Amino acid sequence: MGDSSIEVHERGAPRDGKPQVMDRRLFMQLLVFQIPTGTSISKNQDALMAAVRAANLPSVVYADANDPRGVGLLTFTEDPTRFVDSVRLLFEAELLRDWVLRPELTMIGRTYSSGYEQDLEFWLIDRPQQTVLNPDWDWAVWYPLRRSGAFEQLEGKEKGGILREHATIGRAYGAQDLAHDVRLACHGLDANDNEFVIGLIGSNLHRLSHVVQAMRGTVQTAQYIQQMGPFFVGRAIGRQAGTKG
Repeated sequence: MGDSSIEVHERGAPRDGKPQVMDRRLFMQLLVFQIPTGTSISKNQDALMAAVRAANLPSVVYADANDPRGVGLLTFTEDPTRFVDSVRLLFEAELLRDWVLRPELTMIGRTYSSGYEQDLEFWLIDRPQQTVLNPDWDWAVWYPLRRSGAFEQLEGKEKGGILREHATIGRAYGAQDLAHDVRLACHGLDANDNEFVIGLIGSNLHRLSHVVQAMRGTVQTAQYIQQMGPFFVGRAIGRQAGTKG
């Protein structure tokens, strides 16, 4: 009988000759709402920002670029019970309880490792938070995606080459401060059976659109992406590091 043990830890590249192994990761959730017609947009937005401050939740509040009454709330934590025990309670507040959720734009996922990270904790925990909280990077494009089953049937070497092509483009945009990414896995978490959530963050919306355009020419996107979107485009109007946990 073979070994039936299941490995669920995150692993990075060896560091100082020792393996990097962690059973920690960051969960991130985006909720998008529409403020009811006939009510003040600014007062409602202020009410949400006051509520997240009072709850001390790590969060970013976005103004929806595609909906004049739309607001996005991104929260993040190592403990996903906070989405249920704390985030849900925000919408008991008087001005927030009538907000209308846009479920097609709800996204949730977890950071993950590829096995090559030089600083595993930074990659899984610190980098995503620093990216979304950076005060110089106001624009964000968030979207889910699912690869086709054919991709998973490829040999490891071919699969690795396809992923490297995609990653090389992403790193080039990041190195030039054009666009910075947050990558989350959402297997079994997404209502539409998507596999990943991508966040593109930066100071200039055109550059975020440009990286999506550039990625369309990769083998992964052109041949193996079964579904992308819907896309949420927002500009940060409030940020809070909050209490980690």
